Amino acid sequence: MNVRREEMGKSLLISCGIFQPEIEKLIARGEIKADAIFLNKYLHLDHRKLHDSLKASLKKHRIRKPVVIYGDLCLGFNNEMHSLMAECGTIKVEGLNCIDCLLGGQGKLLDVDPDHHFFFLTPAFIEFSERLITGTKDENRHRFNMLKGIIIVDSLNNMELYRDRIEHFSKQSGLPVKDHLVVGLSGLKNVIEDAIQRSY
Repeated sequence: MNVRREEMGKSLLISCGIFQPEIEKLIARGEIKADAIFLNKYLHLDHRKLHDSLKASLKKHRIRKPVVIYGDLCLGFNNEMHSLMAECGTIKVEGLNCIDCLLGGQGKLLDVDPDHHFFFLTPAFIEFSERLITGTKDENRHRFNMLKGIIIVDSLNNMELYRDRIEHFSKQSGLPVKDHLVVGLSGLKNVIEDAIQRSY
């Protein structure tokens, strides 16, 4: 049975901070009827800390049946995220990782990069990437020598603001920019709306 959104009330999203600019824009435009809590994006650097923080937030807000905006692989490659969702009785978006969610989820990332040859950059990922090029140029290039290039994923049409940082990362990593995907917000909006519908 389809229930009208106005009868549902606002959903609560618990999201990775990587998506904060996009989700806040969708909410401000009225394209998603939800409140949102954003966890620190740097929790990605420690799976255990992310697991514990996400679990605590889900427990704290369980009465609102929050929807989780994280990728399947954000806690590791052994179904850790799905196990946590099952334990907490929570619905999450259908996306492999953050980039997949921006592309529309459900594995669309694998259509773009089936062989995992590319490094994807969004504004948030630029900050992460800069932490990976702190060695010598040779050390940096060795770190990325299995990849063929960079794909820019532009959700807010603002990647020109990061041009110098992208060029610096490209030079230090030895990875050329191969593509610039202007994806907008529709992909992320769709995966969030789908998860909200499944949460009722």
